[in-house]
Amino acid sequence: MNIVIDDKIPFIRGVLEPFGTVKYIPGKEISRERIKDAEVLLIRTRTECNKKLLENTPVKFIASATIGYDHIDTRYCRENNITWKNAPGCNASSVKQYIASALLFLASKFRFNLRDKTLGIVGVGNVGSKVSHLAVNLGMNILLNDPPRERTEGSGIFSTLDRILEESDIISLHVPLNMKGIDRTFRMVDRSFLHTMKKGGFLINTSRGQVVNNEAIKKEFATGKLAGIVLDVWDNEPDIDRKLLDITCLGTPHIAGYSADGKANGTSMIVQAFSRFYGLELDDWYPPEIPSPSRPVLPIDCRNKSTEQIIREAILHSYAIHSDDNNLRKSPAEFEKLRGDYPLRREFQAYTIELLFSDDTIEKTLTNLGFNIKKTTNG
Repeated sequence: MNIVIDDKIPFIRGVLEPFGTVKYIPGKEISRERIKDAEVLLIRTRTECNKKLLENTPVKFIASATIGYDHIDTRYCRENNITWKNAPGCNASSVKQYIASALLFLASKFRFNLRDKTLGIVGVGNVGSKVSHLAVNLGMNILLNDPPRERTEGSGIFSTLDRILEESDIISLHVPLNMKGIDRTFRMVDRSFLHTMKKGGFLINTSRGQVVNNEAIKKEFATGKLAGIVLDVWDNEPDIDRKLLDITCLGTPHIAGYSADGKANGTSMIVQAFSRFYGLELDDWYPPEIPSPSRPVLPIDCRNKSTEQIIREAILHSYAIHSDDNNLRKSPAEFEKLRGDYPLRREFQAYTIELLFSDDTIEKTLTNLGFNIKKTTNG
């Protein structure tokens, strides 16, 4: 069979060659002409799989190594007998790491303690659930909003969006992009949303750029209503709103889910889906090796440091979010290149924290976050 693969999907080269003729093409360059003989497409979000691309092609199977699938016209696929798969939850832990770094960066920059703050999480799926677990381990109060889950599970653990807006010091968005219907999220962050937010609050968006109304954010920020904005996703990527970037505390090029671990998970999920569809022997395939970080062991002397300071030191060692922010500010026109050439980032489990003069609370917290711990009582 003929297989077309986005050339930025990692760990996959050489894996599917035994089963067909494989072409690696940049996601934006996957066109109808270039897939005219392809039966299989393995893609990322940069390839719009719709009638314009797929009509009169032999494509039978599409798999996206991403959690989102709004770039796939699922109705067209269903009506034309094209099977599609995505990779739900593949990079949830990567986004958790991103949010952890962002929260601790904000706390340091604006001189507050996370234990004194309430985090409102809008969208409590694979990613939002992990962010909730993170916030609990950081000692934060949490409020959860997820109308689809609430309709199924009841209102026990969920709050209304109005309560989230009115009581949360920080709001983090983890919703899918729904263009219409009762759970519409397209432009949900509008003037009304922002006006209802607690004054001096922070907004973090790692979901989809189109969830946010750019003009509304810029206007509300100018009034002083928002204390800070963190954006990883942008409307009209890669041609992002430079004025919006200018007012963010942290702006990054859609890389929250770009840890090597998250990428490995996404690739393994689409390879396994391909294997199951065609009855092959790759149902348990996973990349044999993920590169190790350059400094996998971090000693931390815990004397005269608060728990939050120690956690910040560990998390920012694993991922210093301000580096991605600096890179985007220097070269916003290089948005796609910054994504395509993204450096190695490993998640918490790839690091061992060597705790000097620590206590059980610190050890437990870092362990719960996912770090490996080595404990000693002296230097």
